[in-house]
Amino acid sequence: MYFKNGSAAVGTGSLAIIITGSIALAATLAGAEAVTTVNGNAIDSSVLEAYAESRTQRPMSQLTDQDRQMLISELTDLYLLSSQSGSDDLRKDPRVAAQLELQERAIVAQAFATKYISEHVATDEEILAEYDVRSASAPPLQFKARHILVPTQGEAIALIAKLDSGSDFATLAMESSTGPSAKDGGALPWFAPNQMVKPFSDAVAALEDGKYTSAPVQSEFGWHVIIREESRDNVPAPLESIREEIKQNVAQKKFQAYLETLRIDAASAN
Repeated sequence: MYFKNGSAAVGTGSLAIIITGSIALAATLAGAEAVTTVNGNAIDSSVLEAYAESRTQRPMSQLTDQDRQMLISELTDLYLLSSQSGSDDLRKDPRVAAQLELQERAIVAQAFATKYISEHVATDEEILAEYDVRSASAPPLQFKARHILVPTQGEAIALIAKLDSGSDFATLAMESSTGPSAKDGGALPWFAPNQMVKPFSDAVAALEDGKYTSAPVQSEFGWHVIIREESRDNVPAPLESIREEIKQNVAQKKFQAYLETLRIDAASAN
């Protein structure tokens, strides 16, 4: 609970296009085969595959025959309802037409972004340069700490008073902390400051080894009492262990730079 949320996998998600409840039906692919027919309209395998990935976030190869039949049944219902008398009039309804327009553009934009990133792969030189920048900006130290997380400031103040009176930190953490590390006496794995929420990391960095916070530390998770047990040099992760992550970051930056040029060109044209 004390760690920052992990970074999302880098890709085309930064387009920030969110179509709630949308169904991404792909265009018919060459070689697709009809899986069923509804009112004369064939549902082919490419549509089924696109629907399966949208509906389950898994490829067809990972689905059972029962899953496949369920998806075909759902698609059949979609085709039945969307081909009823009056459906063409519904497509002309301003709200429905706007939703269709937005969904189509979202799919095409996402496909374009994916294609752009796949065609602008990071070079070894770019990966190394990004790694060097990351290493240079990394915090100099890592810390080993324990903490006690409680809901209120008053509870945290009372715990600090007990520590001042000689109580054992780990024992208090096991008895009082609401955090997941309570069972381990509040012990946290080694961490760099940039891996933690800022109020927590700032408090730890300000301590000396063996010292605990003299005042409660508030974060989005509650109130913390923290003891910094040890510190050590923060050695950057080996390049090969994070090469793929850096490769994706570089590709994402290229895409963002390209998108920014499109925005500038569009603004100039208006």
